[in-house]
Amino acid sequence: MKALIIGAAGFVGGYLIEELKKAGKYEITATKLSFEELNVSGAKVIDADICDIEQTRQVLRDLKPDVIFHLAAQSSVKKSWEKPQLTVHINVLGAVNLFEAVRAECPMARIVVIGSSEEYGEIDYSAPVKETVIPNPKNIYALTKRAQEELARIYCKAYGLDIVMTRSFNHIGPKQIPQFVVADFCSQVAKIEKGLQVPEIRVGNLSARRDFTDVRDVVKAYVLLAEKGSKGEVYNVGSGISVEIAQILKYIISLSDKNVTIKIDESKMRPVDVADIKADVGKLSALGWTRNYDINSTIREMLDYFRKETL
Repeated sequence: MKALIIGAAGFVGGYLIEELKKAGKYEITATKLSFEELNVSGAKVIDADICDIEQTRQVLRDLKPDVIFHLAAQSSVKKSWEKPQLTVHINVLGAVNLFEAVRAECPMARIVVIGSSEEYGEIDYSAPVKETVIPNPKNIYALTKRAQEELARIYCKAYGLDIVMTRSFNHIGPKQIPQFVVADFCSQVAKIEKGLQVPEIRVGNLSARRDFTDVRDVVKAYVLLAEKGSKGEVYNVGSGISVEIAQILKYIISLSDKNVTIKIDESKMRPVDVADIKADVGKLSALGWTRNYDINSTIREMLDYFRKETL
């Protein structure tokens, strides 16, 4: 079976390649942008830009994949406020290009489209959020992901494409870049330990609560959805547990022998933020998905990763 990963040079791509390799039945091709690096074994790596429709069609024409994982995205909420045009270009136009290319070149392929919990936006979070809740996105990144999902629904209904969608909650793990909160804290602590930063952590909103899942459990869900998910359906991918950012920071600092102070950095604040969010993953669990990693073990691995990488 031929699997194509679009946008594999990001945080999730390498882990997804490893998960597909473990399945033992996939011939894997992964795309990256020409300036990106992707050093992996067990997969063919090619350059392709999802925003180039002709290039995307050529990739699908040559490969004829059975399953496509659409990971390519501008995935930072912070950057979406700073670069809205870029975010729309990649997340919305890129999705349309992929759907059109699939429609023309391999209309029977299964597509797993990765969305975000940010789509839910301003709703009632007193209980774990179900997929039946109507999203109410409150930032530019979330809105583009919501548009991507609605486009996927239209292409399923109007053109019969076989698309499964996710609303993925925060995922973490070793190799994540410090653009994201847990990786940012771990990176700063590693720098403090090596004397590369004053013993002070610069933070944004610590009172927010988020649902964090190890990236290795996340990619396991993606492969499961490729194999067992229902066409046209959306699935939450998360842990079902929300953790306060302040609690995570406290735990990371406890893993170090340095005395660290905390300083609020206004540049790390979002113009609009949601106080608490956690997933109802009953729909995904019904397909047989379970978590293998707890958040504390993942955080320890992340801190150790940055300790080794920080020079």
